[in-house]
Amino acid sequence: MRTLITGGAGFLGSHLCDRLIKEGHAVICMDNLITGNMSNIAHLFGHEKFQFIKHDVTEYIYVEESLDNILHFASPASPIDYLELPIQTLKVGSLGTHKALGLAKEKNARFLLASTSEVYGDPLIHPQPEEYFGNVNPIGPRGVYDEAKRFAEALTMAYHRYHGVETRIVRIFNTYGPRMRIDDGRVVPAFASQVLKGIPLTVFGDGSQTRSFCYVTDLVDGIHRLLFSEETDPVNIGNPHEMSIMEFASKIQEIAGVNLKIETKQLPEDDPKVRQPDITKAKNILGWTPVVSFEEGIGKTMEYFRKKLNI
Repeated sequence: MRTLITGGAGFLGSHLCDRLIKEGHAVICMDNLITGNMSNIAHLFGHEKFQFIKHDVTEYIYVEESLDNILHFASPASPIDYLELPIQTLKVGSLGTHKALGLAKEKNARFLLASTSEVYGDPLIHPQPEEYFGNVNPIGPRGVYDEAKRFAEALTMAYHRYHGVETRIVRIFNTYGPRMRIDDGRVVPAFASQVLKGIPLTVFGDGSQTRSFCYVTDLVDGIHRLLFSEETDPVNIGNPHEMSIMEFASKIQEIAGVNLKIETKQLPEDDPKVRQPDITKAKNILGWTPVVSFEEGIGKTMEYFRKKLNI
């Protein structure tokens, strides 16, 4: 099989490149490197089944070869990135998705959209099932990401219904692991770097807001199962083990064997108060559940950051 992964040099995209090459796919990785990094895919250069194309997917996408699958993962994905790149985020969710879907139609390829738990906004239903329509502020600072993904989902379903494109939609919940950027502003790399440097942990608000953290290999396995399933409606992939940010701060210190001060800052506008996936659908349809414990996943992630920081 030949598979195109847009955003393939990013955190999740690069792990998908690894998984699909291991499965025997010829992989074309496409990325404009605005938030992706060549170091994530450097180990794949020279592999006979790997090809890299530097390209902005909001422009016309040309691929000469036939394609069996297109995985659309191109997008800034952390608050720091999409708040600094609001127009690019909206464009890649709209124009980029349109171009990628057009290519899928042309090549008669299966299309998988990387959507997000952020389509649920600051949810009024907890945990969040796929049937929930969400509580999103379209004009708030986070709206550029939330609404880009909501539009991308609508466009994907339109191509499925109107053009008959074979489509899949994964709603990704908080994922962590090696190859995250240490400065991307998300809580795992932020806490990991602060713990390793022995400096106070930064907690936004009172730390009572919750997140559910899924290790990257579990997420990739869920995406792989979804890609080769027959499910066309969105599917949540995430770890339902929910914890507060303050609880996470305590656990990561315990794992690292340190005891640091905690500094609080103002909670960002529209920051979700809770986040937990209902994964009933993934269990029933894909036979998927996460298997990597928080302790094991954080240990591997901390080791990666230790090497990056040369500590």
